[in-house]
Parts: sequence; structure tokens; C-alpha cells
Amino acid sequence: MSKENAKRSRLRKFFSNARERFDVGEDSESQDTVITNIHKGVEFRGTNLWVLICATFIASLGFTVNSTAVIIGAMLISPLMGPIMGLGLSLGINDFQLLKKSLRNFVWMFVVSVVTSTFFFLVSPFSSAQSELLARTSPTTYDVLIAFVGGVAGMLAQTRKDRTGTVISGVAIATALMPPLCTVGFGIATGEVTYILGALYLFLINTVFIALSSYLMVVFLKYDKKAPLDKSSHKRLTN
Repeated sequence: MSKENAKRSRLRKFFSNARERFDVGEDSESQDTVITNIHKGVEFRGTNLWVLICATFIASLGFTVNSTAVIIGAMLISPLMGPIMGLGLSLGINDFQLLKKSLRNFVWMFVVSVVTSTFFFLVSPFSSAQSELLARTSPTTYDVLIAFVGGVAGMLAQTRKDRTGTVISGVAIATALMPPLCTVGFGIATGEVTYILGALYLFLINTVFIALSSYLMVVFLKYDKKAPLDKSSHKRLTN
């Protein structure tokens, strides 16, 4: 074999090995299982709802004592990612029932978190904004990138057979969905409109780009789409 042919052979082996290493289909879970798991995470009732309330209280306490560790703990136990990833998945597979369910539970998630944090700050003696809270009132371009890449990692973790919890927890911390909602509650309780607007903007950025990246991952993985609705079904769904 000539040197040129040997070089080409080594290059082919290298690229073949690289494709195998980066192949996301190797340990992927079935589409039906992924959809079932995300469906479970979308729902906010019973235990999920009470865990959300507890996480909101913990995050609010973290702002009170200005403790990063306490706020991180709240983000680890909060189930906020479920409805947002449900939005991305539903758009990617044209599942309008899942879309409605995700939107409905997203609203529940938002309202319960804000009401809980507002109640906490109304009855607590805490009235001054410290560094941890102020950090959630001025979003930057980096927050967009964090939310987008975090959403990609989160959806990839959901599609794996082992569904490692460390990835989902890490995404929850990195994208910081809970702290902005608690900041909104603080703003309502203290009448600070700038805090409310800044925190809402950060929460909106995180929500939109996590959902967008989840949608793009579903498209990339080529998940089968739901059968299109006939006119009568579409009318019943939209009414």
C-alpha cells in the first residue's frame, strides 16, 4: 500500500471512529418511552405541586439569607423544567394535546411560584434586595446562551436510556428558572416594578430558549410526528 493510500485509510478510520463516538442514537430510548416520561414531568398536581411550593419557599429563604447554596438546593428540587420541555417536544412532534397540557401546567407553575414567593416576602421581615436577588434582575446575552445549551443537554438526557439525573439537575441549576420567579414575588411584595420586569424578562428568556432548543433536538433526532388532525378533531381541540 502506498503512503497516500495508507494516509487515506487512517483518515477514514479516524472519521469513522469520530462518528461512532458522537452518535447520539447508540444509547437512545424509544420515542414512546421518552414521550411518556416527559408527559409525567409536565403534570403539576399532588406531590409535584407541593414540591414546587417547598422549592419556592427554600429559594425565597435563600434570598433572605443571601445564600447561594440554599438557592441552588431549591433549584435542584424544583420540577420547573417539565412543562417547558413538554412545549418543545409537543411542537416537534405536532402533539397538540401535549402542547395544551404543557401550556396549562406552565401557567399553574408560574402562578403558584409567584403567589408562594409573594406570600413569603409579605409576611417575612426581609425587605432589602441583596446580591443574590439583584443578580436576577439584569439578564444578559449570556443568559440566552446558557438557556439554549442547557435545553439541548436536558433534552439529550431525556432521550437516553439511563436518563441520568445529574444532567437534568445541572440544567435546572444553570438555567435558574426558580430564582427569577421568587424575584418577581419579592418585587410584588415590595412594590419594586423594575425587579418584576427584570426577573420576568430573565424567566421569559430561559423559558423560550429551553423550549426552542428542546424543539430543535426533537427535529434533529427525527422523531415521528403525530398524524395531522382532521377538521372535526381540530375544531374540538381549539374550542
